[in-house]
Amino acid sequence: MKKVLVIAPHPDDETLGCGGTLLKHIANEDEVSWLIVTGMHSNLGHTDEQIDRREREIAKVKTMYGFNNVYNLKLPTTNLDTIPMQSIVAQIGTVINQLEPEIMYLPYRGDVHSDHKVVFDAVVSCSKWFRYSSVKKVLAYETLSETDFGINPDNNGFRPNVFSDITPYLEKKLDILNVFQSEMGEFPFPRSNQAVQAQARVRGVAAGCESAEAFMLLKEIL
Repeated sequence: MKKVLVIAPHPDDETLGCGGTLLKHIANEDEVSWLIVTGMHSNLGHTDEQIDRREREIAKVKTMYGFNNVYNLKLPTTNLDTIPMQSIVAQIGTVINQLEPEIMYLPYRGDVHSDHKVVFDAVVSCSKWFRYSSVKKVLAYETLSETDFGINPDNNGFRPNVFSDITPYLEKKLDILNVFQSEMGEFPFPRSNQAVQAQARVRGVAAGCESAEAFMLLKEIL
């Protein structure tokens, strides 16, 4: 059994990026935990109804996956770049020390959303072997509507070197993703069923299977 931690800047990032792979881990009886970094807040303009709905969505998604643990730091969404990095690292590091994961999945730093960049930097700081000795593998996932719009020419772009066959899990990934109704849209919106299926097919072609998810391996200790 492996201990796995997926870090999501926002709820749904984990499912867009590696939902099928997480389901595969769970099917293999690995211990999988979900760390959500941001949350909705009334002082950011979110209504009580929106906040309550999001909490219900998180609870339902936890059950659908069968996550062993869910942590929610509830830092202000779209505002992570206003918080001292030391504070974010400390909060994420506390969770990592509690869980002692062997494998971590995190968003790609080249994503267009500033929250994704901040979370990437914070998690990388929490992968030092002399502070977090349990961590043996760190992989970055791609997020539709964020990774594909990270068009900064100074960024080399998402170049996957690890592929996970998710053919048996794609339909359930879509079922889970559609729990986040406010985040989904009609094709050709990037976060749509057709777009997720198309991306899985393209990654599957690269891996010799029907459907796949793609990652960049950032670190592995053998």
